[in-house]
Amino acid sequence: MLSTIQPPRYLSRFPLRGRTKSRSFHILSSAQPVTKTCFAADQSQILSIRDSLLNRHLSAVELTHSYLDRLKQTEPHINCFLHVSDPDKVLKQAQDIDDKIKRNEEVGPLAGVLVAIKDNICTADMPSTGGSYILEGYRPPFDATAVKRLKDLGAIVVGKTNLDEFGMGSTTEASAFKVTANPWDLSRVPGGSSGGSAASVSARQCVVSLGSDTGGSVRQPASFCGVVGLKPTYGRVSRFGLMAYASSLDVIGCFGSSVADTGILLHAISGHDSLDATSSKREVPDFTSQFTYASSLKSRPLEGLRVGLIRETVDAGVDSGVKSAIEGAAAHLEQLGCVLKEVSLPSFSLGLPAYYILASSESSSNLSRYDGVRYGNQASSDELNGLYEESRAKGFGSEVKMRILMGTYALSAGYYDAYYKRAQQVRTIIRKSFKAALDENDILISPAAPSAAYKIGEKKNDPLAMYAGDIMTVNVNLAGLPALVLPCGFVEGGAVGLPVGLQIIGAAFDEFAKHKCLLNGFFERNL
Repeated sequence: MLSTIQPPRYLSRFPLRGRTKSRSFHILSSAQPVTKTCFAADQSQILSIRDSLLNRHLSAVELTHSYLDRLKQTEPHINCFLHVSDPDKVLKQAQDIDDKIKRNEEVGPLAGVLVAIKDNICTADMPSTGGSYILEGYRPPFDATAVKRLKDLGAIVVGKTNLDEFGMGSTTEASAFKVTANPWDLSRVPGGSSGGSAASVSARQCVVSLGSDTGGSVRQPASFCGVVGLKPTYGRVSRFGLMAYASSLDVIGCFGSSVADTGILLHAISGHDSLDATSSKREVPDFTSQFTYASSLKSRPLEGLRVGLIRETVDAGVDSGVKSAIEGAAAHLEQLGCVLKEVSLPSFSLGLPAYYILASSESSSNLSRYDGVRYGNQASSDELNGLYEESRAKGFGSEVKMRILMGTYALSAGYYDAYYKRAQQVRTIIRKSFKAALDENDILISPAAPSAAYKIGEKKNDPLAMYAGDIMTVNVNLAGLPALVLPCGFVEGGAVGLPVGLQIIGAAFDEFAKHKCLLNGFFERNL
């Protein structure tokens, strides 16, 4: 039975009805004892839910009611969602699952699992705005492939989460509709652009969520919100139905409260898709088949694992508290048997300018479709050029306009070689440097961000300072590699401290495979 979930420490300010003293979030009140066949909630909420449903210790309707109550209670304070699914419809789906179980019919592996979807991922039965006025009220006629696969496995979509407009930002402050707060400290940002998805898992408004990662938009908010965030290898997950920002960098990623949950979610959405020419035809391994439970671990379970700490990520510019947390995590990995050494990537600092040139250039092309004719809300005008100008001027926010202008400039005649072509050359250098480092090390580690969550509004008027916060993550997108972020410590801030995330980088398509590190949970249980 799924009995209690331990949330971030701040959640005592949002007690459930009738509970004002407990710091734990009880999602059900059943008299049934926990059985030996159950999975611990700190290992996997998804597996615990499935076990509880199949053993009739919990109904999908009871579970759904608990999460919906939680969402209703916390949402006015946090603002994770741009659209919440109709509760009656959600409960009807839960009832259908309960009815199937009563009839001893097979239910999907994600049956009863409430999933939140970032609002730049298309859903057929609810709005998909990309966080932009230009798509306000837009309802796609189809589900993104990742969403369809989740639904086919029994997952219930609880709503669409807030984001920086079209994924362009690091705080959700660039959203056209609202700003999401960090559940650990409501005066701070949750990170971005997938801030709504990360905060919804952190606040226990859903079980897991989907985000998108172009330059760190899953990993940075995972660090800020104290949850697990996974960016898969480029091509592992279909991008069909993901609103394009920078097509050669965009991936759909996963959030969960455990490594196991992100692995289950990734397995559900991975695989080749004929609707996306960039999706890989590689066989998808079962990321969940070799999960190792704490009771079976040896005293040094990571014996011989080669871990490279990227030197450039703990140099000047990184907050002392973050640096201490990462160094503490690295020291503990040594105690678990890892062979740790520093690795230098001299090209690491070149990634940030190269990323913003490439991403802005691709966005200037991708966002040309939002012209008031083919896509987007249409402004009134007497002639065509005026219609384009008015529709885009009113529909796009300042951050999107700035990046379109930057990208158009970098691609213009006379500047293409100096900017775009050179950025592509830097990208090649970065790929080679990561390959060389991963040939000598099983994984690489670094902070997920140079600081913990900062105050809302603190960097809104200083875009260069905000962009600098992506320095730890953009190189991974340029190289197309998988990376996992999980909590590894705290720094001072807010009422109870602020979480710090450790970034673990693997070789391409090695989310689990030979090293058994990104998704097996060793780190999660020991950091």
